[in-house]
Amino acid sequence: MNIRPNKAKQLSLPILDFSEAVNRLAQSSVEERGAVFTKRVVVEFILDLSGYTIDRPLHRFRLLEPSFGDGSFLLVVVERLLIAYTNQASDRARIVEDLSDAIRAVEVHRASMENTRAKLRDLFQAHGISETDAQKLLTTWFIEGDFLLVDLPHSFTHAVGNPPYVRQELIPDALLAEYRSRYDTIYDRADLYVPFIERCLTGLEPGGSLGFICADRWMKNKYGGPLRAMVADDYHLAYYIDMVDTPAFDSEVSAYPAITIIKREKPGPTRIAHPPQINSAALSKLAQAMQADTLPKGSGVLETMVVAQDQAPWILQSLDQLAVIRRLEAEFPTLEEAGCKVGIGVATGADAVFIGPFESLDVEPSRKLPLVMTKDIEDGTVQWRGLGVINPFEEEGRLVHLADYPKLARHFKLHAEAIRNRNCAKKNPKSWYRTIDRIYPDLTHRPKLLIPDIKGKAHIVYEDGRLYPHHNLYFITTEEWDLKALQAVLRSGIAKLFVSLYSTQMRGGYLRFQAQYLRRIRLPRWNEIPEAIRKALVDAANTRDVEACNRAAMNVYRLTPREQAAMEGAVNKDRS
Repeated sequence: MNIRPNKAKQLSLPILDFSEAVNRLAQSSVEERGAVFTKRVVVEFILDLSGYTIDRPLHRFRLLEPSFGDGSFLLVVVERLLIAYTNQASDRARIVEDLSDAIRAVEVHRASMENTRAKLRDLFQAHGISETDAQKLLTTWFIEGDFLLVDLPHSFTHAVGNPPYVRQELIPDALLAEYRSRYDTIYDRADLYVPFIERCLTGLEPGGSLGFICADRWMKNKYGGPLRAMVADDYHLAYYIDMVDTPAFDSEVSAYPAITIIKREKPGPTRIAHPPQINSAALSKLAQAMQADTLPKGSGVLETMVVAQDQAPWILQSLDQLAVIRRLEAEFPTLEEAGCKVGIGVATGADAVFIGPFESLDVEPSRKLPLVMTKDIEDGTVQWRGLGVINPFEEEGRLVHLADYPKLARHFKLHAEAIRNRNCAKKNPKSWYRTIDRIYPDLTHRPKLLIPDIKGKAHIVYEDGRLYPHHNLYFITTEEWDLKALQAVLRSGIAKLFVSLYSTQMRGGYLRFQAQYLRRIRLPRWNEIPEAIRKALVDAANTRDVEACNRAAMNVYRLTPREQAAMEGAVNKDRS
């Protein structure tokens, strides 16, 4: 599970041999290997949903635990296995032979492995199993090493656990390169739990079941795309339980966890439950409802047929709002297809060098642009604080020759160390003084809508064409739409509806209004909108009246009363 970013450390100094990195992991701290431990009642719940229950012939199943840590899952698994075997076997004399293939448990951390081994010895003793038989089983069951690299002996009927959550930048380069060579789902900035899921899924036999509790970000964001496509093609997302803000772990985590049960079978409907109470009675009742042939009334469990579709983000929230989204997607073009362009402002990699008070930036006038930042638009209008950004690019996109701009050259020479230490400068030493993103000066003079990255609601600000956006701001420009009318549409519940369903939620209910989600918004073409509605949109934008924006947007999209109620749900979240 996720660890708090401020506690995370680089696993090691640069390593040339990935096997050395694995050895370091074997002696690493809990935080370095991304380990967080799951409460027993939650483990019981996941095993129930996975069909690993004592009334079944568990000794004939083959279960995989890919990262057992302190044994949170493994202890409950073995306990259930021993109870089921004792109840179903007429003679325990063949226990080693009968149970040898029942479990494979992998762990890279030696101290954790030994601690869990000791706990299991005590469990075997409590069940009257000899020390010799216990030792034979543990020797067969345990695999020491990195789950993503070790050999596995066979396929499995079940895979359960809580995989580690480690960001890519914390993984040594040599080890990450080896992972990438083996797993197709390590895409973009995918966290370590993503290839864990891939390997467990591919290791399932037909009809097998994966039951994981882990961060939910892969279900919506960019890096989860290949894994979502894999599930959509060959698997069935059977159950999804949102575990946000529940005490599911023995320590606090900063991730947004979810329980997923994915089966290796033909895709089918998904049953969804939102944060349950974390106690044995409530979770047992929920498991029964999730697995019932017919959903009990009042159970709080929802069922939907449409979740996994190629790489598309999984929408697992309000089904009423999902119905609105699906109708709009079928009827209207995307924002960019309707003539609008979405972009992001400039990242410099060294703001202290490239950004400062516009008037006192001591460079040639043609080498600086007035800059708008998030703080300039906090009240919903532009209140420029007078900052500027240095522009090292010619109009056509080439870097300027410093010899032609002595003031600029002097400024960069004064701050050369800070500029050259940026990753973009190290990768391209000849272009050491460029900003991370290219600057397009013409954008300064184009009217645009500005949208902060992280907000609890749609914060859409009109800028009349005087300022260049900073990288914490997304912008929308258009040659087709009236920008004020577009501002009204996006300030209505429509933008929040799309972004809230497609983006990952952050702590405190904040959303990421990123380009990838803004581009999913559907919008009619401007020439299709009646004149009266156009005027209503512009008036609503000018008065900054959100209710008027909502009324006009409902007419733009021809929302039914039921659809209006669904969108109103998104609007009400804005007010909370």
